[in-house]
Amino acid sequence: MRSWMPGIHERFSFWEEVVTMQLGGMLIGLGNPGKEYENTRHNFGFMLVDEILREQSGAFSGPDKLASKKTHELWKVFLSPPPALPWLLLKPLTYMNNSGQPGAAVASYYNIDPADIVVAHDELDLPLGSMRFKFGGGSAGHKGINSLAQHLGSRDFYRLRLGIGKRESEQTIGHVLGHFGKEESKIVREVLEAAARGFRMYADEKNKNPKAFAASQEFINGFSICP
Repeated sequence: MRSWMPGIHERFSFWEEVVTMQLGGMLIGLGNPGKEYENTRHNFGFMLVDEILREQSGAFSGPDKLASKKTHELWKVFLSPPPALPWLLLKPLTYMNNSGQPGAAVASYYNIDPADIVVAHDELDLPLGSMRFKFGGGSAGHKGINSLAQHLGSRDFYRLRLGIGKRESEQTIGHVLGHFGKEESKIVREVLEAAARGFRMYADEKNKNPKAFAASQEFINGFSICP
């Protein structure tokens, strides 16, 4: 077997030989497709997927059998060298309120249990510059989370909640679909780097113990650069 080498982009067929569809789990980043939604608060989940792919020198987009439906973008990446299992990174392209359709379809196709899914999303109830990591619980009205819970048939998945804060002078829909300002974008950059690190910590923990997430939760929940 060929050794794993950072910086080398491998063909999907080779990765199939290394790990025959055995996966560590799936990260679903929530957002809306299209240029008009880039860098908006509601696309924080998409932005985290982009950050992980940016950092992941060996990341690639492979032939996903569900991709012909144009419902999602999917990557498979090794966050650590084998024998650590690879993860799927998913961006639903069905708009936020219908995120659960492709999320559940991909999970079903690759036999991924809800407990092996991490969902990254924007969070109104947290200020910009903070984030939280938890398992299960309510949605706090987030329609992307509601859609995933409905289609997965379970709320028992992990949530990486990326704070965007609230503005009393602005309606919620206008706020979440608004673009990050110049000063906010500086904070967003630091949050994304820390969130990517926290997610990698969780993947490493899970590789050693499928139910462990205390260290990554402590790191993520303890992060704060609130203005």
